[in-house]
Amino acid sequence: MFHITERLLLRPAWPEDAEALFGGIADQGVVRNLARAPWPYLPQHAREFVMRKQNPHYPVFLITRPGDNGSDLIGCIGIDASGDEVELGYWIARPFWGRGYATEAARGALEVAKLLGHDRITAGHFVDNPASGKVLRKLGFRPTGQTAPRHSCGRGEDVDCVMYRLELAADEGDTLQAA
Repeated sequence: MFHITERLLLRPAWPEDAEALFGGIADQGVVRNLARAPWPYLPQHAREFVMRKQNPHYPVFLITRPGDNGSDLIGCIGIDASGDEVELGYWIARPFWGRGYATEAARGALEVAKLLGHDRITAGHFVDNPASGKVLRKLGFRPTGQTAPRHSCGRGEDVDCVMYRLELAADEGDTLQAA
């Protein structure tokens, strides 16, 4: 599955992406903000990730920026089943922080989620990563009022995580279009 936004192409990972994926995520400043990625992140982890079988109902995309000389790998975004919930998760490589790519990619992933019939999406961010919370609020996510410990594989410990929810079935008006 593919999705095009104004500046980005969201696409599946391919085996030849392993090196670029490793280059983007092998940064402790990125991994510390993720629940599932280990630290240190090794080339073998990237190879395993790009070889994973995709679930078409819960797609995971590489975030790429097409250009004249190929494309830059910006990060990764996906939706996943988390118990009875559907959860949005993402990361952006450090050189691309602060450029609006997380918001743009998430808006695209949410459009795909809605097309796939998902009506409610959850997301969370560790309390010491407020930038991710800002992205979620821009997208129309609302805090659930819950902050709970969540394990961070990269940190090797539980970290307080602020939880959010977005209702896609409701008339969100310009929510997914807002900057």
